[in-house]
Amino acid sequence: MEQFELFQKFALVSFTIAFFWKLIRHMLSFVNMEKEPVRVLITGAAGQIGYAIVPMIARGVMLGPDQPVILHMLDIEPAAEALNGVRMELIDAAFPLLKGVVATTDAVEACKGVNIAVMVGGFPRKEGMERKDVMSKNVSIYKAQASALEKHAAPDCKVLVVANPANTNALILKEFAPSIPEKNITCLTRLDHNRALGQISERLKVQVSDVSNVIIWGNHSSTQYPDVNHAKVTTSSGEKPVRELVADDQWLNTEFISTVQQRGAAIIKARKLSSALSAASAACDHINNWVLGTRKGTWVSMGVYSDGSYGIERGLIYSFPVTCEKGEWSIVQGLKIDEFSRAKMDATAKELIEEKALAYSCLG
Repeated sequence: MEQFELFQKFALVSFTIAFFWKLIRHMLSFVNMEKEPVRVLITGAAGQIGYAIVPMIARGVMLGPDQPVILHMLDIEPAAEALNGVRMELIDAAFPLLKGVVATTDAVEACKGVNIAVMVGGFPRKEGMERKDVMSKNVSIYKAQASALEKHAAPDCKVLVVANPANTNALILKEFAPSIPEKNITCLTRLDHNRALGQISERLKVQVSDVSNVIIWGNHSSTQYPDVNHAKVTTSSGEKPVRELVADDQWLNTEFISTVQQRGAAIIKARKLSSALSAASAACDHINNWVLGTRKGTWVSMGVYSDGSYGIERGLIYSFPVTCEKGEWSIVQGLKIDEFSRAKMDATAKELIEEKALAYSCLG
């Protein structure tokens, strides 16, 4: 009798262990399940920024080390051969996260089902061209691409415009893709934000990762306002304000601002080519924070649809400090704005209002 009871207990314990082991294995299988690939569109993909950004995306820099991607690469017909070369290199690189590549000159094919669109392609200003001529070319490009995104992209598609004039190109895209939520259309000012971080890091001889909460207000142009009034540096004795550590308001209010504003021109002078690596990296940073979130207590700069915050005209695509959580951005509220900052913020807003009027005039 005792032997039978022992056998029963042993059988029960064995069954319980087997059941829980099977349950644990079943749960682990869900944990280890590969995520569905995210479809990422890059326009102007055969160009400098396109060539720099596609390997970053394929390596997980943009969306994380466990997120598979399918790259949709679009460029114009004259760049088709170069685009195919980029496609071949992506295959040759054997990126584990890269689950597919679409390389095309057809906007409709490129936009089908995309979850994220990085709009790098645009018409650059050439010598002798008037501002309105450049605007007219880009209005035409972004009107057509907006229509393709409107009809063929995923309903929750997130859009980042990189090509200049980035803020106004984003505004045109918003006008012609009305079904895409206005909060899902942004432009890149993260490059300027990162440049500001870099300048403070160099000046103070600290790690750039220890500098946070700079702000880029306004337009991605030479009127942008790089603001350090709320910026801080993490030191061995805690967080310190940037202004306190730099201890040179003259430099911060003049040379620092102009250096960030003119950094793109300085790189062209040095490289004889425009920023590509840093622009690609900034675009990855922008999307990464937007999708995966910003660190607690920090913000980043994004060109977003103005809701009237800080007295900026509603409807402009204007760079604000934002925090991101669960795929949504929010403008940081309640920051103190001094007279110097107010004047700079209004000046860059004025330029955006003028650009908007010029773009609408190009629409006829």
